[in-house]
Amino acid sequence: MTIRFDNRVAIVTGAGNGLGRAHALLLASRGAKVVVNDPGGAVDGKGGNHAAADKVVDEIKAAGGQAVPNYDSVADPKSAANIVKTAVDSFGTVDIVVNNAGVLRDKTFHNMTTEDFDFVVKVHFQGTAYVTHAAWPILRAKAYGRVVVTSSNSGIYGTFGQANYGGAKLAVVGFMNALRLEGQKYNIFINALAPVAATRMTESLMTPEVLDKLRPEFVSPMVAYLCSEQCQRTGDIWSAGAGTFARIEYREAEGVRIIGRAPTLEDVADNIEKIADVSASRVFRTSGEEVAAVVGS
Repeated sequence: MTIRFDNRVAIVTGAGNGLGRAHALLLASRGAKVVVNDPGGAVDGKGGNHAAADKVVDEIKAAGGQAVPNYDSVADPKSAANIVKTAVDSFGTVDIVVNNAGVLRDKTFHNMTTEDFDFVVKVHFQGTAYVTHAAWPILRAKAYGRVVVTSSNSGIYGTFGQANYGGAKLAVVGFMNALRLEGQKYNIFINALAPVAATRMTESLMTPEVLDKLRPEFVSPMVAYLCSEQCQRTGDIWSAGAGTFARIEYREAEGVRIIGRAPTLEDVADNIEKIADVSASRVFRTSGEEVAAVVGS
């Protein structure tokens, strides 16, 4: 079965380079009408020009696809809403939102300014929320939507010098977890991508041999699947890179239950190894499920 996106309208943020470009090109090649958003700034978010978005739009059109550029920043609610407005003005609606825009301002937390922390969080986390919030009423009204948020192994597993980036990248998972529950009855499915790819953000960190294996286009098939009607999964985290695809999940140990009396500090200290033992573990899909297990109901 060939998966296509004919008559679907997709927004891809940060689509002027790297992963976003690869996502936009693949969706357009399968028939989607694409809003190519990119303010054209540097990796740290400074500066800007129209060339990045325009070039990808030209590539899509040259291949026979449909696309329009947008140069707004996701980091401001009004400009983020204008990205969605561009989709509606150009193509009449929006069906797919791929939140890919990102910046890096890496430093150890000791040396990081609050400005650098705030800006990275604003782009990755709040920007994801702003764009999705602007599209959400449209998706609810039509009872259809596919949303992708971009997480990272930096948030899930940790990377030295990326407290701002890693924190924001795990925050979008919490955002997804809530929207999974709110959107499901409206046929709006939302998933998180944790990509491993060679982009402007990673090219200085890896050897040429490794970078060649981590081409962005090796990630995009997972994104396109999550954006498709065929995808009926929601609220999952997906790793993708170098032709490898895998689902990531959080698990909780069975732990230790103190009953019949108030637990003490010593109870925790004496049982810490058993508390930490995940050889037998459980997977919860809502906070309520976890609460019920904790209280023993």
